Amino acid sequence: MMQRRMRQLTRLCILLFMTNAVAQNPWQTDINPNTVATYENVGLYWTTKQAGTCSVQYKKATSKTWQKGLDLVFDARSNQYRGSIINLLPATAYDVKLSTSANNTKLKVTTRSEVFPIGKTTTIPAGESSKTIVISESGSPDAYHLVTVPQGQQSTFDARNTFDHAIEIDANYVIVRGVEIKNTTIHGIRIKENHHDIVVENCHITFWGRMGGAISHGNTIGNYDSGIYAEDGTWNLTIQRNLIDHPRGASNDWETGHPAGPQGITVTQSQGGNVIRYNDIVSTEDHGFNDAIGGGSNYSNIGNMHRDSDIYGNLIRNVWDDAIEVEGSNMNIRIYNNYMHLFFAAIATASTTHGPIYMYRNVVGESRIGHQNSDGGVFIKTGERDPYAGGRRYVFHNTIVQPQGVRDAFTGHSVSNIISRNNIFDVPGRLASNKETVNDSDYDYDYFSGRNKGVAKEENEISFYTTPSGTDLLIPSYTLEFYPKTWVNSIKWGRFPHQFGDKEVAITDPVVQLKSPLIDGGVAINGFNDSYAGEGPDLGAFERGHPPIEYGRRAYLKYNEGWCPWE
Repeated sequence: MMQRRMRQLTRLCILLFMTNAVAQNPWQTDINPNTVATYENVGLYWTTKQAGTCSVQYKKATSKTWQKGLDLVFDARSNQYRGSIINLLPATAYDVKLSTSANNTKLKVTTRSEVFPIGKTTTIPAGESSKTIVISESGSPDAYHLVTVPQGQQSTFDARNTFDHAIEIDANYVIVRGVEIKNTTIHGIRIKENHHDIVVENCHITFWGRMGGAISHGNTIGNYDSGIYAEDGTWNLTIQRNLIDHPRGASNDWETGHPAGPQGITVTQSQGGNVIRYNDIVSTEDHGFNDAIGGGSNYSNIGNMHRDSDIYGNLIRNVWDDAIEVEGSNMNIRIYNNYMHLFFAAIATASTTHGPIYMYRNVVGESRIGHQNSDGGVFIKTGERDPYAGGRRYVFHNTIVQPQGVRDAFTGHSVSNIISRNNIFDVPGRLASNKETVNDSDYDYDYFSGRNKGVAKEENEISFYTTPSGTDLLIPSYTLEFYPKTWVNSIKWGRFPHQFGDKEVAITDPVVQLKSPLIDGGVAINGFNDSYAGEGPDLGAFERGHPPIEYGRRAYLKYNEGWCPWE
């Protein structure tokens, strides 16, 4: 039986070895203006002289109704307007109009399809195996190479601490689907450098990697051992609906130095165009991740995601450094609808060299520094230094959950060019940094419960006297939904008469109930909250009257669909 399986795997490796296809990436173009689409979002680029505001309008090609998008950002370093249109439909054609005071232009764009045409299918033998499979046969845009398990059966790679990786992808236009992987020495799946248009979906990757732990204590191996690892230069990766859980090693916490250890998904120096969505990246505190999603390098013109990439719908838990690390260029990066719990920093953005990066409708739960220190970390890590500085960060409609949430909304690093609106920053510490390198940030219409605003002005801040410690601002969650409460407790400063039957008593600084100003208290943002219910948008990630955001690999699936072969 074992000899037959080894012969099958040998034939499989031979079968998968062919010459790779070559393709031009979407950024190698002289077209101006230019668009780069993912499944649900589009990046816009228009190189022209600055002429004030560049407005955006868009519509389905089949519709007559135009919608307004958020204005593009002008980058004087490249004479380019940049920005994104969000919340689009996959495989749909759109018309776009861009207008400044001096010029206007029209363009067409079609979002990427979620349906991948299959050419060749390679079926992995059912049952358990332990030899690394190298996929070296590329598909094509019209005929992806699907590598999957037999229908109705299960295929498990148990590397038994013998092989570095279960699957190595050395090809383009490849789909890996439905495989279970465990006990690899380093990475579960390794995507080799400069490859593109690769899909990894519905896989379970567990118990991988080396020891990890504090480098300051001499543990120099195991850092960045990942469930899925993509080497330099990859692009158009789609990593979706996977369960990546319980690495064998563990990251140290901040009490023993900068965390170092296993990661869920690592992408290094990408060319861009990646989508990481609806994954469960979870573990336990004693086997925690360094970063759940991350890569390098921080201060650079590239970084991990680089450009035109989306990270959304992920459920992330047990991280000792960054839940989501997106550092480097950050040109049209969208981070949204993620739930992060038990981490130090939720989203790391040092640097954002080019921008814009959009961070919206994310929810963050408990944060801590170490096993013995429950003091919270930060929602967004900032930071910049010349020449890696100046890109725009948009921060819209995020929710920080207490108790034991993050301490600070933003870190104290040097920062510029932040636009913050409609967030629930329920934190005891700092709102913004005190180290703004250029006076061009704009924080407003946020709820902030702390005392140090830093450089933030918040002229239209959302406030209600003083919130007593431990007051719930949100409806209790049962399935990770976080809608604002209708009524909240607040301390009303002063001495006020109160009637008790026929007796009037003066009470100093009474606790009163107020209709929550988080409801309808936000400001309209073109393209980001157009369909709000009520007199204005609600603050935070959840809009009352709208369906809840769903997270993880079972998000937006019915009970009888989307189950994986290994379940």
